[in-house]
Amino acid sequence: MTQQIRQGALFLLLGEALLAIMAAMVRHLSDDLSTGQIVFFRNIAGLIALFPLLLHTGLAQLKTQHFTGHLTRSLVGVSAMYCYFWALAHMPLTEAFLVKLSAPLFMPLLALWWLKEPAGRYSWLALLIGFGGVAVILLPQGSSEGAGWPLHAVLIGLLGAVLAAAAKVTIRSMSSTESSQRIVFYFGVISATVSLPAALLDWRPVPVEIWGWLALLGMIASAGQLALTKAYRMAPTGKIGVYVYSAVIYGALMGWWFWDEIPLWTTWAGAALIVAAGLVNLRGGKSKRKVVS
Repeated sequence: MTQQIRQGALFLLLGEALLAIMAAMVRHLSDDLSTGQIVFFRNIAGLIALFPLLLHTGLAQLKTQHFTGHLTRSLVGVSAMYCYFWALAHMPLTEAFLVKLSAPLFMPLLALWWLKEPAGRYSWLALLIGFGGVAVILLPQGSSEGAGWPLHAVLIGLLGAVLAAAAKVTIRSMSSTESSQRIVFYFGVISATVSLPAALLDWRPVPVEIWGWLALLGMIASAGQLALTKAYRMAPTGKIGVYVYSAVIYGALMGWWFWDEIPLWTTWAGAALIVAAGLVNLRGGKSKRKVVS
């Protein structure tokens, strides 16, 4: 393993750890705030964190001729955030993380439909294995004992995964003309604007001590995104992408430590299938790059 790949892997592990902490904070805040409020405050905090960078690089580069694309990406992305945050409030952390990690499996199908990019046999195999993993996670819902969390929470989380994949495909469709900073800026502005009405409709009084948590939530989420961005700039996805599944371990540990959640054997079996699907997907992408070269 080269030094660059090692550093990329470490940044990816750090980024996933920070986003896992963010998810645990969302679960904690869900006791006092509605999902709409948390989504709104998360978007506002992310936008505020971006301002120093914008002032440093200048506002002229924010001019765009593709506002419709930014609007589509933002609406899809914020919808995915609603689904994920809602699932975090109603599911054990490990299961919520696993459902979220199924998002990359949908990307080849959406890219085929949207961008007309052909999906290879590895993508179809990964999708089949990944769906098998989600089905295994759902097995306890059909038992007499139940798993202690509603079936519709998984379905909402799965919808969020599909929407997250769609948001990434949208970003890919704009990547040839729009910079990463411009995409992040418009997402922050649009998502904060469209999430305000939902927050107001389900507004709850914000306790004084919660404001500190909200500020910390924004900082940790921004730091996690920066760490992931740095990781993928330092090393190819095919070399370090497998480390995203460290989120399952983080989720299991925090769920056990803070909420006494013990994952079922079906959760670990489903995790193994979803991780295997992700590895197959990465293998497919690696093979495709070799053919192109």
